Amino acid sequence: MAMARAARGMTYILPIRSQRRVTAELLAYLTDVSRFDGIDELLVIDGSPAEIYEDFEARRPPAVRHLPVDTDLLGLANGKVAGVLTGVRRASCEYLLLADDDVRYDAAAVSAVGRALQQYDLVRPQNYFLPLPWHACLDTARSLINRVTGGDWPGTFGLRRHALWRCGGYDGDVLFENLELVRTIRAGGGRETRPPGLFVRRLPPTTSHFWAQRVRQAYDEFARPWRLAFWLSLLPAAVTAISLSSPWLVWAMAAIAMGVAEVGRRKGNGTVVFPLAATMAAPLWVLERAASAWLALGARVVFGGVPYAGRRLRRAATPSAKLAQRFAAGRRENRRVVVPTHGSTNEYTRG
Repeated sequence: MAMARAARGMTYILPIRSQRRVTAELLAYLTDVSRFDGIDELLVIDGSPAEIYEDFEARRPPAVRHLPVDTDLLGLANGKVAGVLTGVRRASCEYLLLADDDVRYDAAAVSAVGRALQQYDLVRPQNYFLPLPWHACLDTARSLINRVTGGDWPGTFGLRRHALWRCGGYDGDVLFENLELVRTIRAGGGRETRPPGLFVRRLPPTTSHFWAQRVRQAYDEFARPWRLAFWLSLLPAAVTAISLSSPWLVWAMAAIAMGVAEVGRRKGNGTVVFPLAATMAAPLWVLERAASAWLALGARVVFGGVPYAGRRLRRAATPSAKLAQRFAAGRRENRRVVVPTHGSTNEYTRG
C-alpha cells in the first residue's frame, strides 16, 4: 500500500456525544490546541442530538472542523468508535491524535506524540488527573497498578492513519474499545509504544459518573480472562482469611497492592504527577475492583452484558488470537471498513 498524498503535522480528532452544551472551558482548550506546533487540523466528530450539535456549531472556534458521524457508522453500538472512524476517514494528515473530551494536552506532549509516531504506528500516553478529588485519587491507584501490569488505558492515542486503514478499521460493537484498537493494530502488523513518562493531563469525572463506571470498567476484564479470574478470586480469599482468624493475610494483600502501586508511581518519573496518596489508596481500589468483578459477572450471567449508551453490550473485546487468525488469512472481517471518502484529502492505493 502506498500513500499518494498526506499533509504534514497531525490531525487532532475529538469524538463527542453529549446531552449537554459543550463547556466554555473546552472551547478555550480547542482554541489553544489549534495553535500548537504540529497540529495542522482539528476535527470534532459530533454524535450529539441536533440541538446540541447546532449549539456547538454556533460557538465553535474558527479552527475547528465540526462534522457529524458518518451515517453508515451510526449503527455501531460503541458511539466513540463511530466518531473515531469518521475522523480517520476525514483526516488530511497521516499522523492522528485521538482524544476524549476530558483530555488536556500541552504543547510538549503534542510534540512528544508526534516524535513517537515517526517510529511507531500507535502511541499510548499516560493520563493523570488534575485536579485530584478523592475518587480520582482512587482511580489513580488503578493507573499505578496498570503501569506495571501491562500498561494503563488512557483517553488518548497517537495513531498513524494508514496503520488502521490497512486493518479495515476496528470493531465498534465492543465495550473495551481502546483494547480493541490496540489489538487490531498489533494483529495488523503495527508497532505500539507506551512511553511511561509521556504524561497528558485529564480532567476528573464527577463523583456520580465515577460510581456509574465501576461495573462497566470491571466488565472490561472479560476481554482478559486471566485478569478477571484474579479479581474474582480476591474477595473469597479475603473472606476466607478473616473467617480463619488470619487477618495478617489481608494486611499482606494490602501491602502487596501498595507495593505494586508504588513501583508504578516511580516508573518513568511518575512521582512528578502521581501523589503518594494514590499509592496509599491502592488497597481500597483493589477491594472495589474485586467487588465490582462479581457484579460484572452477575451482569453477564443474568442480563447478558452491561448497559452502554442505551444498549447492552456483551463482548468486551475481540480475542487477540482471533484477530491474528483473521489477518493471517488475509480477510477484512471488521464490522466497518475505513476507506477514503470524498471528504478526505488523503488518497490511498493498494500496493
